[in-house]
Amino acid sequence: MNQRLPADFFQRDVLTVAPELLGKVLVRRFSDGNEERYVVTEVEAYSAPYDMACHASKGKTSRTEVMFREGGLIYVYLIYGIYWMLNFVTGKEDEASAVLIRGVKGISGPGRIGKALRLDKTFYGENLHTSDRLWVEDSTIPPAYECLPRVGINYAGEPWVSKPWRYLANI
Repeated sequence: MNQRLPADFFQRDVLTVAPELLGKVLVRRFSDGNEERYVVTEVEAYSAPYDMACHASKGKTSRTEVMFREGGLIYVYLIYGIYWMLNFVTGKEDEASAVLIRGVKGISGPGRIGKALRLDKTFYGENLHTSDRLWVEDSTIPPAYECLPRVGINYAGEPWVSKPWRYLANI
C-alpha cells in the first residue's frame, strides 16, 4: 500500500500541486468496506481572487467557504442537479484555491468521476489526511504531462479562458 499524501502536500501553490497530483492514487472506501483505487490522469487549477473562472473569485459564500481554509480539504459542488464535482483545496488559509479532478485512469470527465465515487454533499470539507472514505496516496513515478487550457469556462473571459492550467498525464 502506498503512503497517504500528507496535509502539507496540499498546502502549497495550486499551480504546483495540480500537476503533482497526476499519477497519484485516489482511494475511495465505500460504506461496505470495499476500496477502489484510481490513478489521477487529468486536473485543472483554480486560484482566487483574480482567476475569474474560480468559484471563490467573488469572495467567500456558503458554497465556497471551504476554499478559504487550509489546503487538504475536499470541495464538492453539484452541477446540473446530478453531478458532484470533486476538488481538493490547496494553499494556505484565505488563498481560496482548488484543483478539480477531471480524469482518472478509465474514467474521463469530472461528472463521471463523481458518480463512480458516489460523492454527495457530506464530503464537503472532509480532510483528505484523516478521512476514512476518500484520500490520495503517493505514487513512485511522476508521469509526463501536457499543459492545456481549462474546459467550460468561457464565462470567465480572457486571459482566464486561455490559461494553460489544465494538466493531462500521458499515462
